[in-house]
Amino acid sequence: MEPRYVVILAAGKGTRMKSDVHKVLHKICGRTMVEHVLTQVSQVQPQQIITVVGHDAQDVKATLGDRTAYADQPEQLGTGHAVLQTAPLLADKEGVTLVVSGDTPLLTAATLNKLLQYHTEKGAKATILTATAPDPTGYGRIIRNDLGIVERIVEQKDASHEEAAIQEINTGVYCFDNQALFSALKQVTNKNAQGEYYLTDVIAIMRKAGGIIAAYRMHDFEESMGVNDRVALAAATKVMQRRINHDFMMAGVSMIDPATTYIDVGVTIGQDTVIEPGVQIQGHTTIGKHCVVGAHSLLIDATIEDDVHITSSTIESAIMRKGSDIGPNSHLRPKADIGEDVHVGNFCEVKNATLGARTKLGHLSYVGDATLGSDINVGCGVVFVNYDGVKKWHSTVGDKAFIGSNSNIVAPVEIADHAFIAAGSTITKDIAYHAMGIARARQVNKPDFWDKLPLSKSQEWQ
Repeated sequence: MEPRYVVILAAGKGTRMKSDVHKVLHKICGRTMVEHVLTQVSQVQPQQIITVVGHDAQDVKATLGDRTAYADQPEQLGTGHAVLQTAPLLADKEGVTLVVSGDTPLLTAATLNKLLQYHTEKGAKATILTATAPDPTGYGRIIRNDLGIVERIVEQKDASHEEAAIQEINTGVYCFDNQALFSALKQVTNKNAQGEYYLTDVIAIMRKAGGIIAAYRMHDFEESMGVNDRVALAAATKVMQRRINHDFMMAGVSMIDPATTYIDVGVTIGQDTVIEPGVQIQGHTTIGKHCVVGAHSLLIDATIEDDVHITSSTIESAIMRKGSDIGPNSHLRPKADIGEDVHVGNFCEVKNATLGARTKLGHLSYVGDATLGSDINVGCGVVFVNYDGVKKWHSTVGDKAFIGSNSNIVAPVEIADHAFIAAGSTITKDIAYHAMGIARARQVNKPDFWDKLPLSKSQEWQ
């Protein structure tokens, strides 16, 4: 196989996005558009990938890092001019160069490999990746002669009325014989409506020189979608979302309503897990087998082991171990570690805390900066008071302890195994093994207190 090189075009500002963020850095399903492109082109086994950067170059470089080399295009004078900036790195190379745009996140490695294979089979100097567009407005048109051979590409602004009616469009992806590419680029002029140096003009130059120009027509037009504004961004997100969900369902994951299930690239889910409507699964989340992720839950960088049941809750940078359950309407914040068969009920919050196996945190409680052992019962309305206004403090509760409802655990304290906390207590001191802590004022009843209230004189309350 002859050497392969890839050029990713990512220098343009993308003014139609109307954003402070560079166009190719807008995200689709958790990954920037240019990262989607880089991921796919990396699979065609290139010797080198070069990204052409211009506007917001430092942001693009920070995102892609050392996964690619870079060529700078400080002044954007067109796609032909952009590719020419890679000459110091590529011009002397023998082989095939694949040119793609950084705003085409739906391209797949499978299609790119077919394009490269077709290019080789045809012995072409250039091969264009084309598609049939239901509405070709905005795309360059493929102009063929009477024999069906590609003659040239005409941009939208330069197209005649007849040319504009052509539905076969240029996707902006090309394969070139590398030496022929850089030879032709030296002949490109900017005599067009935009006053730019078009990469598409290379096609006519190569054709005139007697080179074979091929065109590989892709089957799925959606894959060719370029993203230039927020409307296209939303449309591309929908396509990517369908792909992701389709792959999971084919791998044994059940989705009640795939159209309202939003899963990022890079998420993993085990078979026989059920995802209910309105669920968002983001980042590097991992979900095991036989789980249920209930409607409208949000998981971000979460680790969910097998047989976990989540009901309408938020889990971020936290772990739920085998057989545990949560919800509805609870929140696991970063560094929460929920042990095996632990029950976290409704309206609870856990942050930077570990709950040991089979511990129960039933309802309306907050556990922050704490280590809880196994088989603990945490009553309703318990609060771990972890912040003194300056610093966070840690508390520890031993196995089989009992924490009564509406208690406050003022850190730092140590609650031993089998210790008890009476309901309504505010605990500020350690409690020993088998001891009970009680910290509340003795109840005093005031007889005839009603008569002292102004309310008692009101006719309405008689």
